[in-house]
Amino acid sequence: MNNLATRIFFPLSVATLLLGGCSEKQDVTPSIAAIAVNTAEFQILEEAAVRGGVVPLLSNKNPGDPSGNFTVFAPNNAAFARLGLTSAADLNDLQKEFLTSTLKYHVANGNLPATDLTAGSTSTSLLQVSRRLVVRPDGSRYVNGSRLVATDVPAANGTVHVIDKVLLATGLDIVASAVALSEAKVFVKPELTFLVEAVLYADLAKDLMATPGSPQLTVFAPTDQAFRELGTLLGVPLNVPADIRGLPKETVKAVLLNHVLAGSRFTPELPESAAVTTLGGGSLRLGPFAAGALTVQGAGNAAPATMVIPDVQCTNGIVHVINRVLLP
Repeated sequence: MNNLATRIFFPLSVATLLLGGCSEKQDVTPSIAAIAVNTAEFQILEEAAVRGGVVPLLSNKNPGDPSGNFTVFAPNNAAFARLGLTSAADLNDLQKEFLTSTLKYHVANGNLPATDLTAGSTSTSLLQVSRRLVVRPDGSRYVNGSRLVATDVPAANGTVHVIDKVLLATGLDIVASAVALSEAKVFVKPELTFLVEAVLYADLAKDLMATPGSPQLTVFAPTDQAFRELGTLLGVPLNVPADIRGLPKETVKAVLLNHVLAGSRFTPELPESAAVTTLGGGSLRLGPFAAGALTVQGAGNAAPATMVIPDVQCTNGIVHVINRVLLP
C-alpha cells in the first residue's frame, strides 16, 4: 500500500474500530467520499463535491456497474489552486452545472487499477467523454495533462488515483467552448470574449468547429486581459471586444491562425524546447515542460506566454488558455 493509502486507511480503520467495536466482520474501508472528507489534501475536492452535489453518488456503491465500484481521479488541493480555487468560497466562481459535470469527468465505472493505466490507453468518464493516458520519457504518467501522483488508494466503493491538475472537458467543440466561457456558462465572470469576437470577425468559426471529417486541433487561447495588453502595445485601445473590428481583418485572421496547431495535444505531448508550425504557416517556440505546463512564444513576441488554464479537452481538440497574444 502506498504512503497516501496508509495515511488515509489506517486512521479511518482505527477510528471505526474504536467506535464500533472489534468485530472481524466489520468493513472498515472508507468510501470514496469519506476519503475526501478525511484527507487534508482533498479539502477543496470535498468542498467541490458538496457544492456539485456528487457526495451521495460517491458515498455508495455504483448502481451503474456490476462490480458496484467507481474509479476516481482525485485532484488534490494543489490541483485546484492552479485554477485559483483555494477555498470553498472560491468555488462560487464556477457555475454549479459546470462544476458538477467537471467532477463527473473525474469518475469512471468499475475498478481501473494502475496496471491498466498504460501509454495510449483510454478510459470513459461518467460524461461518456474519454480521457487518455500519456507516458513521458521519464516514465511519469499523465491522465490527459494531469500527472498521477499516487495510485490504487482503496475505497469501499472503488479505487482512487490522485492527480495534480483538475481535468477539464467541455463536451463541446472549440468554438462552442469559447462561446460558453464568453457567456459566463463556465466561470461566473465572462472570459475569452475578445477571442470569440476576433474569431467571428475573421470568419474562422467554421474552421474551428467540429464537423464530419474535420481535423483535431490544438489552440492557444489568449485571455481578455491578453488582448487589452496587446492594444496597449499597438497603441490601439482594445477596451471592449467590438474594438477588435477596428483592426484590419486579414491581420486579425493571421494572428489567430498563429495560435492553432494541427493535431490534438495535451501539455505532456507537446514537444518541449522546440519550434512548431502553426496553421498560419508561422512558427511558435515552446519552452521546457515544467510543472505540467510550457511557455509559448510567437516570432513577434518579446516575451513568452504562460499557460493560465492548460489542457481543456474539447470534442475537436485541446485548448490551452494563455496570458499573451502570440504575434507572427
